[in-house]
Amino acid sequence: QVQLVESGGGLVQAGGSLRLSCAASGRTGSTYTMAWFRQAPGKERELAASISWSGGSTAYADSVKGRFTISRDNAKNMVYLQMNSLEPEDTAVYYCAARRSSGIYYSRSVYDYWGQGTQVTVSS
Repeated sequence: QVQLVESGGGLVQAGGSLRLSCAASGRTGSTYTMAWFRQAPGKERELAASISWSGGSTAYADSVKGRFTISRDNAKNMVYLQMNSLEPEDTAVYYCAARRSSGIYYSRSVYDYWGQGTQVTVSS
């Protein structure tokens, strides 16, 4: 089992920045693909960004490309999402997710472990 705990959410004005963190604990000795998903009110949970085990490959939703950056520190069992130029449309609960694998995965259905989420609210 792997436990994931997100932090760093909050209220920010449009154009501002936030950095989300995800701390992994438990059976972290295997290779894990990590991702950030988000879910806005009344909408489905969608992928924001994914990163391979090595950190050498990343993928982003078109809506966040050029504004968000996913990164990881395997020595610390941490994953980050740097969010810049935030827009009101970025308002959502952001979830950290893990899949026991090494590559990039886009579908939420294949991720094995999920955090509880952290709220990000962007005011206009």
